[in-house]
Amino acid sequence: MSDSHGKDNAQGAHGVEEAHEGPIKTPTQLIWTVVASFVVPIVIIILLVNYVAFAPKPAAGSDGLSAEAVARRLMPVGTVEVRDASAPVAVRSGEEVYKAACTACHSIGAAGAPKSGDAAAWAPRLQTGYEALLNSSLKGKGAMPAQGGGEYSDYEIGRAVVFMANQSGGKLAEPQAPAAAASGAAAASAPK
Repeated sequence: MSDSHGKDNAQGAHGVEEAHEGPIKTPTQLIWTVVASFVVPIVIIILLVNYVAFAPKPAAGSDGLSAEAVARRLMPVGTVEVRDASAPVAVRSGEEVYKAACTACHSIGAAGAPKSGDAAAWAPRLQTGYEALLNSSLKGKGAMPAQGGGEYSDYEIGRAVVFMANQSGGKLAEPQAPAAAASGAAAASAPK
């Protein structure tokens, strides 16, 4: 009985050793595994670097990497324009300002802007008066950006407001030029 028990014990120990045996059985397999564990990651890294560093070039006919295209992409967002303050200023008419700055929205009624010439849409606005319309134009209202301090003077914006309002059934008078308004105010305040 002890013999059979000893035999079972030896087979059991041997069976456990077989269960823990790995896939590498010879020293040659071990060497190949160690070499592969170093070479495979290095090859993968080299392939990734080549893929990133040498990305596909623009297609034929594309000027994406030309000097002009690069200069356009690097161009500053804003520019500074220096003007001579003492230079004579040509005052633009209300129609010129309207065509340059207002027509984009007011000709089609974009973003809730009343269409130029639409008396029904302008009627409630005309009832508020010239000062309210000018204030809305200079400071902005709804989706309309503020126009004051931009390319056009407040006087020119006022002329554009009068032009649009009169095109839409209003009967607003042309605003006085700033120099005329200043001289008129000085004459009114002068002692008689």
